[in-house]
Amino acid sequence: MKKLSARRRHPLAAVVVLLFALAVTGGLYAAFAPADTAKADDSAQSLAIEEGKKLYSVGCASCHGTGGQGTSDGPSLIGVGAAAVDFQVATGRMPLQQQGAQAPRKKVIYSQAEIDQLGAYIASLGAGPAVPSKSQYSPDGADIAKGGELFRTNCAQCHNFTGKGGALSNGKYAPTLEGVKPKHIYEAMQTGPQNMPSFPDTTMSEKNKKDIIAYLGEVNSDKTKSPGGLELGGLGPVSEGLFAWIFGLGALVAVAIWVAARTAKAKKS
Repeated sequence: MKKLSARRRHPLAAVVVLLFALAVTGGLYAAFAPADTAKADDSAQSLAIEEGKKLYSVGCASCHGTGGQGTSDGPSLIGVGAAAVDFQVATGRMPLQQQGAQAPRKKVIYSQAEIDQLGAYIASLGAGPAVPSKSQYSPDGADIAKGGELFRTNCAQCHNFTGKGGALSNGKYAPTLEGVKPKHIYEAMQTGPQNMPSFPDTTMSEKNKKDIIAYLGEVNSDKTKSPGGLELGGLGPVSEGLFAWIFGLGALVAVAIWVAARTAKAKKS
């Protein structure tokens, strides 16, 4: 009986086995890891919504309704999105201290984590603008000159040409934009709070919003100098007209009195 010679293992067999093991391991990870990650994200989102609902029930439901449907004391919040919540609550405008022509900016009473939870709950009631990312509102790489042109065309009628603010009808006003965070300016353009019209991406692109934010940051910077000298608060015709009445008209009255006195003295002599 002939001896069977021992089979020699092919030199590439180990490589094939290793590649097969890696493929199986990668397939298992792809099958299970993303599902676990998605499940964790869903769980965190659900928790945020639940916590936000609790905060809403205590601080908001009395005006906006138990389900955000609105009441005679507050508008519906269904579909306003998390961006509207972040703007209103993170600037202290909400919760409203008392009913009036307009909600003023005041001290913030919620932490950012609580504001995010409120936003998650309101967003769950209906789709709306999301809180923008830093890349969306950062002025880096923006066209300041273009932003000035856009601001003067779309915003200066109410906010003044440098964003100092101005009066509107029936006790309303356009607030100053000095010291307002770029994120909140972006959110205001997205959501159109109170008397302001909204400028969604279909009306004003993300790039144009960045340009406007960059312009406001430049003209309201401490390093910016007024080329016209005394800027009188930068309020435009209001402060300029007041200056003209007080000092201009006052000077004319003084000159008229001086001329009359000189004329009377000349007649006596």
